[in-house]
Amino acid sequence: MTLRTRAVPVVLALVLAAGLVGTGPVSQARPARAGTEGSAGIGDPYFPRDGNGGIDVLHYDVRDGYSLETGRLKGRTGLDVRATQDLSRFNLDFLLPVQSVKVDGRRARFQQVGDHELRITPGSALAAGTEFRVSVRYAGQPARERSGGESNWLADDSEVVAMNEPHMATWWFPANDHPRDKASFDIWISVPRGNTVVANGVLVSRKRHGNRPVYHWRATEPMAPYLAFFAAGSFDTRSTSCNGIPSYVAVSRQPLAGNRGLQAKGLADLTCAVVTAYSGVLGPYPFGATGGVVTHLPVSFALENQTRPTYPGLPGATPALVAHEIAHQWFGDAVSVSGWRDIWLNEGFAQFLQTYYLTEVVSGRSMQNWLTDTYAGAADDQGFWELAIDDPGPEHLFSGAVYARGSMAVQALRHRIGETAFWTLLRTWVEQRRYGNGSVADFEALAATVSGQDLTAFFDAWLSARVVPAKTAANGLG
Repeated sequence: MTLRTRAVPVVLALVLAAGLVGTGPVSQARPARAGTEGSAGIGDPYFPRDGNGGIDVLHYDVRDGYSLETGRLKGRTGLDVRATQDLSRFNLDFLLPVQSVKVDGRRARFQQVGDHELRITPGSALAAGTEFRVSVRYAGQPARERSGGESNWLADDSEVVAMNEPHMATWWFPANDHPRDKASFDIWISVPRGNTVVANGVLVSRKRHGNRPVYHWRATEPMAPYLAFFAAGSFDTRSTSCNGIPSYVAVSRQPLAGNRGLQAKGLADLTCAVVTAYSGVLGPYPFGATGGVVTHLPVSFALENQTRPTYPGLPGATPALVAHEIAHQWFGDAVSVSGWRDIWLNEGFAQFLQTYYLTEVVSGRSMQNWLTDTYAGAADDQGFWELAIDDPGPEHLFSGAVYARGSMAVQALRHRIGETAFWTLLRTWVEQRRYGNGSVADFEALAATVSGQDLTAFFDAWLSARVVPAKTAANGLG
């Protein structure tokens, strides 16, 4: 995610966003002699009720119909799930009113409790290791739903985009809503005639259901639920190829505030240029599709939806925004955080790569000069250094310091361990953990291994300490 529009330290300027019926494979659940309740959270202290215990979702089959005129969403989602313990009951995360739940085709008892918990009790307990299908039918108006003080639905009567972080999935499909549980997706969206639907992955088909078009998108690589999205409305679209990878971009035809930013061709060309530049230093682009979406809706940030980021109409899909969100395809999407306290691994690295692209790739200037200039401008700003960016707290996930200081820390690490070790470290991190997760502690350990150096004091100075790092070679500043 690019930084939301807000007041941030001046130094940040230097670092420059119809219920469809379907079927799927069903495994016969093995009953357990006894079972326990799956926990109502996956164990993330920042958001204790996010995700759920006892289950691992393998695949989502989301089939939603949406009315732009009324804002009503109706659908059915099938989840292919593996029990990770003997289960008498388990939870999913969801906000809309639920009409029915089935487990392997048999009706199950359910109750919606608390902030966003859907509690499901199958007819018999499920043994650990069992794979089973959960089917949930639901209908409601997402714009009316709130969770944890958030009201994330973004829509008007001409366009809708399901985009936000760290929470979005629960407004339009039931999920195990934490980055630690990734799954593949089939997304089927039905909309009124005359509208286009864009989602993650590749477009499989466009058919009709009555007088409504139904778009089927498929994302085969594992994806965190909050990165799944769909957009519907009137768009100019362009389907091309980038280094042999399918690319699909869509730009809203609705009037955009201020200026229209890039048109579809410009967005496609810029996206491919950034993908190509990053592939040269990070290794192959990690997904089977790329692209982007520009919305006219009033949103103050861009978001790294997997394979197809979303961008605001103002200032539009600028090179800085595209460079940031495409960087997230490696850092945040291919390798996701283990817990939300690890947000530096997403935003610090995306901000570094954005700055690297604009500074070195496009302009041919020195990133180390950028670091020393930025450091000099911030050295006396005590407030800029008072947040521990390796554990910022849930209220500061998207603080300017996480982005700005985070990117400074990455460049300082590059200077400290040298070019060869640095780019080897980043490629190794992505290769070893692709489609999985990692923590700050995991990254620090790998950095020490790859570089052959004790980096404990370095990481303490840049990530944990609440004072300006000393201007020393050990801190990457000499």
